Amino acid sequence: MYGLRRFGIKLGLDTIQHILGSLDNPQTAFRSIHIAGTNGKGSIASYLATILNKAGYNVGLYTSPHLVRFNERIRINGRPIADKDVVKSFEAVQSVGKGTREPTFFEYTTAMALYYFGQHPVDWAVIETGMGGRLDATNMISPVVSIISNVSLEHKDYLGNTLAEIAYEKGGIIKPNTPTVTGVKQKAAVEVITTIAKQRSAPVYRSGTDFRVRRQPNLHFAYYGLDHSWRDLTTALPGRHQIDNAAIALAACEIAMRQSTHVSENNIRDGLLQTRWPGRLEVVSQKPYILLDGAHNFMAARKLADYLVELRKKHPIILVIGILDDKPYRAILHTLLPLCDHVILTRPRIDRALAPEVLHTVAQSITSSVEIIPHVHQAVQSAMRRAKPNEAICIAGSLYVVGEAKEVLEKQTSDNCQ
Repeated sequence: MYGLRRFGIKLGLDTIQHILGSLDNPQTAFRSIHIAGTNGKGSIASYLATILNKAGYNVGLYTSPHLVRFNERIRINGRPIADKDVVKSFEAVQSVGKGTREPTFFEYTTAMALYYFGQHPVDWAVIETGMGGRLDATNMISPVVSIISNVSLEHKDYLGNTLAEIAYEKGGIIKPNTPTVTGVKQKAAVEVITTIAKQRSAPVYRSGTDFRVRRQPNLHFAYYGLDHSWRDLTTALPGRHQIDNAAIALAACEIAMRQSTHVSENNIRDGLLQTRWPGRLEVVSQKPYILLDGAHNFMAARKLADYLVELRKKHPIILVIGILDDKPYRAILHTLLPLCDHVILTRPRIDRALAPEVLHTVAQSITSSVEIIPHVHQAVQSAMRRAKPNEAICIAGSLYVVGEAKEVLEKQTSDNCQ
């Protein structure tokens, strides 16, 4: 399957439509929620999948990318797809004709996920888009509710150079007469999304307007929603931004509840507390303190920076960072490096990764304590050797860097247990 990456990224629905049609359209066998946006998609998806499962439903979850194993992308009730089912799903997709062109890696993966969910079967599937939305392979579903988490400049070669253009692509998941929940704030992006929704007779529910939160100490919050108010909520996911993500998930739950989905307040509370989303402000070790966060674009880097400001009050920080070539690396470095006491520049194995030497040109203008260690596993091991008892290690810049780091750390844990 990884060999399919040589076909690159191709946005369009003809190929996935052909594949799913040949598989008897498995995406019609369950109810679904569709999530697009620049940041927060995975967290929102995980909240929803956990809450719906707590309510007694069988729930499929499809996200990308994976961190360590491909199986992470496709889950039912929190359990990754088994290897044998990966093979069965792959063979099912492979058995149909390829149509006018070879499917991409993401088209294959999406078809496999929908086929697997249809075979098992699930009551609900929570589906995260890959890139954009309008021409994304996931846009073959007919969801109960569509979600657009937020919009910022990303993937400009594919999605456009302005917020309005990118919002148009994200807004492509809005379906006729289907409610849409959004956390988008920028005026230009909101106008695009509301225009699309109006054209499709789709009601739009906006965070801060139609539903809102009141923040309380220690990351507790009150939610004032479309039909319900829930007080003294909290989430297991760290970071103030997770309250905003949780609110979007709760608004989507309320819409599902309007359509004969039974979710109790206890399901909401338990779901928020038991949601896990690896690789995003994830603390994987206390001695030394090791924090993993993808922080793969400017908006995500700012949220990580907010967290590091507090962390630095207790720990000097060693940063291990690698960034892909389609990301605003200068802005990310200028956001994160001033908060760190030593920086190790590295490069994940994916071919889209920037050379550390490119990063170094910018980094050395920000800090003098910077070095290059090209391979992620060596960079992580070096940081661990270097870290003093009171120092923290932050590994960031790309989910691919985080994934390779998790491999190293899990292997080390396994070796220590033997």
